[in-house]
Amino acid sequence: MNTKLLLDVDPGNDDAIALFIALADDDVDVVGITTVAGNTTVDNATRNTLSLLELVDRTDVPVAKGAGRPLADELEMAEHVHGPDGLPEVVREGLSEPSTETIDQHAVDFIIEQAHEHGEDLTIAALGPQTNLALALAKEPSLSEMVGDIYQMGGALKTTGNVTPQASFNFYVDAAAAARVVQDANPKVVGLDVTEHVYVDTEDILELAEEAAPLPTMAAILEFSIEEVRSKFGHDGGLASDAVVLADIVNDALDFEDAYVEIDTTGGPSNGATIYDEHGVYENPPNCEVALGVDGDAYQRTVLESLRTFVE
Repeated sequence: MNTKLLLDVDPGNDDAIALFIALADDDVDVVGITTVAGNTTVDNATRNTLSLLELVDRTDVPVAKGAGRPLADELEMAEHVHGPDGLPEVVREGLSEPSTETIDQHAVDFIIEQAHEHGEDLTIAALGPQTNLALALAKEPSLSEMVGDIYQMGGALKTTGNVTPQASFNFYVDAAAAARVVQDANPKVVGLDVTEHVYVDTEDILELAEEAAPLPTMAAILEFSIEEVRSKFGHDGGLASDAVVLADIVNDALDFEDAYVEIDTTGGPSNGATIYDEHGVYENPPNCEVALGVDGDAYQRTVLESLRTFVE
């Protein structure tokens, strides 16, 4: 039976690779995509999503535009990482302006509708700030009981953050939403403990760049992070963190443990930090599953094989 998958994204380079993996797999039925402000504005994220779908001739997938700012704070974006308007110019050169539009429905309502329609067959993967998912949980409190897995991409459990010393970007940008999802959704939390430890080797990226369209555009997405990976992690490869979630959905690339987690929403220097009760100090029952192990070979294989399915 095919996995029914709803992606909540803020493209963003790594969102793009995750999207391609989902669309490439015959056992995954992408029932829709919702967009959220994060790496860039929600308008840019929505336009980028439509253009990425156009690149791989999948304009049949419905796209619903979502929240344009966090629940309680001003939006802080990551265009300095991903490029102007959410994607680097070298990538945008390979994309066309979208010929399709979003559906006439807000992302939150679309998420709830898909949960009612598909029930336990539906997997939700929230790959950006958790604003849309938190609002959906507020409007439909039984959402998490209706669907199958809910992936929450973000967090730093036993490692440091990537936007502050304590917090990952997705949780920092909308800490209140991340907290709501942890509290109410029993999610699979996929954070920096695994996403910063798997790469696509530079040699493989350069090979993709020499192959038929649309692979050079996809390679440019991966190539954009090579210098950062070399300087920050000492590895010769490209990073696509959101794609780790998809590598688990299609190839079981992650190892999870039950855990009790809270998200710091105090607004101080640890705002958005993941409070991981590794040793059961609170004596609370688990409220999520946390990813602490990753199969790097499975991840790289998933990315490369998925992208090559789109060769014209």
